[in-house]
Amino acid sequence: MDATVPDLLRLLAVPVFAWAGIQDLRTRRVPNRTWLPLVGLGVLLVGWDLLVLGPGTPGFGLYLLRVGLSVGLVGGLALGFWIIGGFGGADAKAFLTLAVLFPTYPAYEAFGLTLPVVETTIGVFSLTVLTNAVLIGAAYPLALAVSNLRGGTLSPLSLVAREVSVASLPARHGTLLDTDGGFTRSGLDLDALRMYLRWRRIDLATLRTTPELVDPATLPEEPGDPTDGAVGVGTAATDPSLPCASETTEESADRWGAEAFLDALDGSAYGTSPADLRAGLDRIVAADRVWVSPGIPFIVPTVLGLVLALIAGDLLFWVLELLGLAGP
Repeated sequence: MDATVPDLLRLLAVPVFAWAGIQDLRTRRVPNRTWLPLVGLGVLLVGWDLLVLGPGTPGFGLYLLRVGLSVGLVGGLALGFWIIGGFGGADAKAFLTLAVLFPTYPAYEAFGLTLPVVETTIGVFSLTVLTNAVLIGAAYPLALAVSNLRGGTLSPLSLVAREVSVASLPARHGTLLDTDGGFTRSGLDLDALRMYLRWRRIDLATLRTTPELVDPATLPEEPGDPTDGAVGVGTAATDPSLPCASETTEESADRWGAEAFLDALDGSAYGTSPADLRAGLDRIVAADRVWVSPGIPFIVPTVLGLVLALIAGDLLFWVLELLGLAGP
């Protein structure tokens, strides 16, 4: 594979991103330490490229411009999406890493082809990865709807959620979109549910079969560690010494002890409000099946977008070329 040494070294990011995608799919969490070595490598390789080009050459200025666009535009978009909640923290860090590591198009010779096959006029490779990832991610709602249709479940939520058994919630990721009165756009995060159960030292089965738990008088004297809500971390074993409920049951000002739980945390429970928590718990206790939005573990389409970008190039630009809307 004929390529510059910096471009070959950039390929080291591919297995790291693949590992991060697997972590994101399984746990919705990617350690922060994943990105810093790649950012350091990216800075080193950009400096290497600039030394090879040499100051004062035409390619030097163009390369600097593309580096600036990559870090400023792609990095800025990643931060903006994170601020408005469109990206998770790991998603934003992944694209900030790509902005530094892949500011311009690499070039590889393989199988008689020069890869990537299709390059954009602007020439910012990290932007191509972002475009590819968005296109791949856009296909997810359609796949979810097809899956729901094949399973015989139809709902206004079919494009964004799937119906699952309540008993399966402790092992799932996503957001509960069910309420007793219908559906909600911002329901209970299942990580927050796990945090609550661990803090109360109960499991889901106990929650569903013990109506007295709606009374905050049943809160444990020594709450458990809520952890960060990750699946398989910590325990939610039932506290055998649950106190009896007082006479203030469902009319309590703090039903389910929601405010007490959130006030006890050092931070927040993924933006969960007391009302969100109470509505989610009410639904979980009342229903056997609920609609859960699994969300998109966006590093997965990012990995696919990176691999496609390295081989095929920019998918959107390729489509526009086929339609005659972009230059060759």
